[in-house]
Amino acid sequence: MAAVRTLRKLCQRAQLQICQLHTTAARSEAVVISGRKLARQIRDEVRADVEKWVLAGNRRPHLSVLLVGDNAASHSYVLNKTRAASDVGISSETILKHSSISEEELLDVIDKLNTDHRVDGLLVQLPLPEHIDERTVCNAVAPTKDVDGFHVVNVGRMCLDQSTMLPATPWGVWEIIKRTGIPTLGKNVVVAGRSKNVGMPIAMLLHTDGRHERPGGDATVTISHRYTPKEQLRQHTQIADIVVAAAGIPNLITADMIKEGAAVIDVGINRVQDPVTGKSRLVGDVDFEGVRQKAGFITPVPGGVGPMTVAMLMKNTVKAASNSLRCPPERLRMAAAS
Repeated sequence: MAAVRTLRKLCQRAQLQICQLHTTAARSEAVVISGRKLARQIRDEVRADVEKWVLAGNRRPHLSVLLVGDNAASHSYVLNKTRAASDVGISSETILKHSSISEEELLDVIDKLNTDHRVDGLLVQLPLPEHIDERTVCNAVAPTKDVDGFHVVNVGRMCLDQSTMLPATPWGVWEIIKRTGIPTLGKNVVVAGRSKNVGMPIAMLLHTDGRHERPGGDATVTISHRYTPKEQLRQHTQIADIVVAAAGIPNLITADMIKEGAAVIDVGINRVQDPVTGKSRLVGDVDFEGVRQKAGFITPVPGGVGPMTVAMLMKNTVKAASNSLRCPPERLRMAAAS
């Protein structure tokens, strides 16, 4: 009997060691953050907010999208946005304009939408044809209807940690980090990319004071750009707790650039040719398969930041609807012209 008990203990110990080995193997691979799952949660929240808004006797929120030209990717993005609007109970319309429209004509259309009381949220799908200045167009949209968060007033308020319309993609990145429980206070963050619509706002959201009106992440943020030498970028990312890749360069971030357990958020959307199938496919700025073996958290492309961008756009549209009660058309016209 003693021999049997000894044998049983040895077997139990062996099973425990096997379980520990399996657990260790599972931990060595990053948690893949599902942007689609988080986006569904946010859309559920928006749907509830919309129904509450309507039950209170308010008009259903309405989103107008201006789409210029025949860029296939832009048409696809706009379709995703209007489908999401329908899903959460927001009415929407897509206004198509030929690529030959003049800047002045486009500004006239925007002005009419700014003063249309039936329109709560307004966005102009980018990019625009080369003969139209995007900054002029973004600043023409009334700040209170600017669901993209690109108007100079909204950008300024964001930089001052004030409540405002946040750009949807940076806000989506911030929500991914918060809702996943990734700590930012006092952490090192690298943002690869300094675009005014993505990289810069992400850096602002992550480094600003968490005690302010628009709470930030209290992180120490380093921004890299096209003139940052690759070796210098590597030095920064190797000590970063969070890496946000938003440069538009496939495989910019590789496993040797990441420290063990870091969170890696991939904002890049790049279309490349698959060497095996010869077909084009979407990839991010991160070597996903390599980095996932080393990181603690990672977002995929597609299915990561993209769905969150659309979800945050819906949140901004509900905010725009509440703005419409506080800002009459004449104030919208003055704000857009400022």
